[in-house]
Amino acid sequence: MNHESNDPGCLAIEVVFALPARQELISLTVDPGTTVAMAIRQCAIGDLFPEENLANCQAGIWGKPVGRDHPLKDGDRLELYRPLSMDPREARRKLAADGQTMGQAADNPRRQSGSAGDASGATRSNRGTTKDSD
Repeated sequence: MNHESNDPGCLAIEVVFALPARQELISLTVDPGTTVAMAIRQCAIGDLFPEENLANCQAGIWGKPVGRDHPLKDGDRLELYRPLSMDPREARRKLAADGQTMGQAADNPRRQSGSAGDASGATRSNRGTTKDSD
């Protein structure tokens, strides 16, 4: 995100909302003192999702829930969260009863771990490790 604005007194923010098949990220410049509710109205994200009741969605900034009266700061990423379709604890119970874990699709058999480049097409990364050569 570009945190620079033509007006040095303005704040550069992003407003985000996602559905399983679609997401929108709107970059917006707002005045200091702009609240979450004001930014939602200003970006008109509700017009992009008329079938969703965004007025009832929980809002958060960088993953932390905030109220609609929360003032925004430069660089904030304002996220609108959809209601959960199922309690996560109940989802885990149902998967466990079927012998599966989170991250496994209901119609996929249990995956066995393998080495990088195995027949499943999965690859592993040793991110964060380095190998010194002489």
